[in-house]
Amino acid sequence: MAFKQLLAIVTLALAAAVAKGALTRRVACPDGVNTATNAACCALFAVRDDLNNNLFNNECGDEAHESFRLTFHDAIAISPALEAAGKFGGGGADGSIAIFSETETQFQANIGLDEVVEAQRPFLRRSGMGVADFIQFAGAVAVSNCPGAPQLNAFVGRTDATQPAPDGLVPEPFDSVDHILARFADAGDFDELETVWFLIAHSIAAQNDIDPTIPRTPFDSTPTLMDGQFFIETQLRGTAFPGERGIQGTAESPLRGEFRLASDKLLARDNRTACEWQSFGTDQAKLQNRFQFIFEAMGQLGTDPTTLIDCSEVLPVPPALPATAVPHFPAGKTINDVEAACAETPFPTLPTDPGPQTAVPRV
Repeated sequence: MAFKQLLAIVTLALAAAVAKGALTRRVACPDGVNTATNAACCALFAVRDDLNNNLFNNECGDEAHESFRLTFHDAIAISPALEAAGKFGGGGADGSIAIFSETETQFQANIGLDEVVEAQRPFLRRSGMGVADFIQFAGAVAVSNCPGAPQLNAFVGRTDATQPAPDGLVPEPFDSVDHILARFADAGDFDELETVWFLIAHSIAAQNDIDPTIPRTPFDSTPTLMDGQFFIETQLRGTAFPGERGIQGTAESPLRGEFRLASDKLLARDNRTACEWQSFGTDQAKLQNRFQFIFEAMGQLGTDPTTLIDCSEVLPVPPALPATAVPHFPAGKTINDVEAACAETPFPTLPTDPGPQTAVPRV
């Protein structure tokens, strides 16, 4: 299981750092303001501030969502199975999606990412960072603007790609559960539970290009909060499409203005993933813990994690969820609208928001 393997590596690295006294020494950064445990991290403070002030506007908005989406589409494009068959299997989190953007952003799964790649280019040039490191760092900074998110990890020292990743390695919303689970297992030996952990990202996501007639349509009613509403609302019975009907990879959603991927609908109801899916609806601490882990694991695909420098201290601590953000049914929905699929645990009892039926605005 990937979780246990990475935990062992992290534990060994931490023990080595303590033995060397690395956790108690700090260096003064050239900016005269910040200090860091490693001088290689000093330049990242300015990169962080540039991104937050001039790209994300210190908000969990569309630019932040797309920058985070880019981290996944770059990293998941790795296949040991292809390598074993004598073919190039991609380099994982190696920056290939930006270095070879004219190739990779034409892949069906990556349509629309050309915009965020180009939006990031001036920031990348100013940063002085490698492309692979910059993509992962920018995604982590983006998430730091989303209330409810954990403080993510940031590592530098990756090797940039020298060739584009092959097509077909990014899961698609029209894929079967079997195909999706097999793809994650191939990419990083991730099991079915860890696959669900990746989907925590959809709690702060929206679609732009699957149905281009309704860009910036969120996947849940709280797209600027990393909370459990995505996992609650994907288990509600779908009633209508927010835009065009019959687009491949889409499913009916329960709320006006909310978008549902067919793959999310299936994963929420498959007996291998349904109970883990349901658990995130009401367990914010677990959601944060699992997302922090899986982001780190994702960013280390294709590299030796022991060669990377930990610069996590540069990242801001995300805002806490507002006190009003409690797990709930959207207005107009109740337990009767739930398509419960977890055989082990009953669906939790939740309050319903008052007022007319919830309609979700675009982000």
